[in-house]
Amino acid sequence: MNLKKRAVGGIAVAGSLVVMSAVAGAAETVAAESTAVAVETRTDLATDGTAGVVVRMNEIETDAIGAIDRMTAKMKQTETILVAAGEEEKEASAIFEKERNALVISEEEQRLPVISEEEQQAPAVSGEEQEAPVVSGEEQEAPAVSGEEQEASAASEEEASAASEEELLWQNRLMADVQEFLYVRAAGDENAEIVGKMYKGDVAEIVEVGDTWSHVVSGNVDGWVMNSYCVSGTDAMNYAMETVETSAEIQANGLRIRSEADTEGSVIGVVSTGMALTVDTDAEPVDGWVAVNYGGQTSYVSADYVTTELALGEAVTITEEQEALAKQKEEEEAKKAAQVASSGAVQSTAVAASVDDVTLLAALIQCEAGNECYEGQLAVGAVVMNRVKSGSYPGDIYSVIYQSGQFPPAGKGSVGSIAANGPKGSCIQAAQEAINGMDNTGGAVRFKRASSGQAGVVIGNHVFY
Repeated sequence: MNLKKRAVGGIAVAGSLVVMSAVAGAAETVAAESTAVAVETRTDLATDGTAGVVVRMNEIETDAIGAIDRMTAKMKQTETILVAAGEEEKEASAIFEKERNALVISEEEQRLPVISEEEQQAPAVSGEEQEAPVVSGEEQEAPAVSGEEQEASAASEEEASAASEEELLWQNRLMADVQEFLYVRAAGDENAEIVGKMYKGDVAEIVEVGDTWSHVVSGNVDGWVMNSYCVSGTDAMNYAMETVETSAEIQANGLRIRSEADTEGSVIGVVSTGMALTVDTDAEPVDGWVAVNYGGQTSYVSADYVTTELALGEAVTITEEQEALAKQKEEEEAKKAAQVASSGAVQSTAVAASVDDVTLLAALIQCEAGNECYEGQLAVGAVVMNRVKSGSYPGDIYSVIYQSGQFPPAGKGSVGSIAANGPKGSCIQAAQEAINGMDNTGGAVRFKRASSGQAGVVIGNHVFY
């Protein structure tokens, strides 16, 4: 750029010098000619007089005009020279710009990668081919994947994705790794108030993890649990799968339960929407069917009409637990009342239902063997407990004693009366030992008067068999 400015400046100076020289030359010529004319005029005036003066003045005027014309011509010539210089300046500027661009292109070419002759001669590659991945020789020779293999691969990817989502879901979960239950406290302190319980199989959402205690929420319980009794994340997921039953919830009314995983299998039951069955995870999986535990045996339901999930529980507040226990007791009392009514008992149901198992059993022992030896009293209590444990009789002491047609003193009201007044001490002791597992009958579930001739173990006035 500086070279360009210098060239233009030089041309301008040269032009100015030419003009100044032309003007100076013209002026000198006019002055010289004027001097010569003046001398000649003085001479003519001396010889010719006035007429000569006039003639000479005309000649001077003509000569002056000629000089001016010559000066004007020289100035036009100078202007032409300046115009030409301007044109040359433009040409010089264009040449300069061209050379500068050539220098810039040369620098860019130096930065570009060198392309070999082979690459220059290679055929042009389309946009799609440029974007296509390079395939190695081994990949080109690999056999085509069949449709079944593609489906299997897709199924495998779906299973992996589902497993990944499940693991992600469990990253913020916690379970109590205990045999029965874990206390949930109002703060991370062993002396803090107990606000709830997490039983085995209950799950909680983690709010905050501490070094010793963690803040969790489960159901209506919001509190802290000790970390040493819990598992979380993937460990909690694995723990749940190992220890928690899987539930199958029925999604259709009239769903048939079959003995085999086959639509031709015999129907052993019918269930309705909302009912839940326990999945038999030990059974061999069968495509399209879910194995369930029904009536104590492995049965099958169509997988299209059930949803399966882990039967996870939630923590309960102390109030909720107390309410549940009260409700359970009411149901048991109602059940006992119904059993007593069906047996035609005339005793006070309220009294019989309100006493504990030891008192109730002691009252029956006193009615059946109150005047016999202690071993005879213990044997009567053992018969009742053997029935409770057998599975062929009701599963609790009250129901066994009040089962229709089994123990006459219960049906007549004698048991309720003695329970209300309080049994003898020996009968209470015998009842307690029987409940604790003492049995001197050899597993007998019945007894009669010894005089009946029934074979069995004779203790006191009764034979036990």
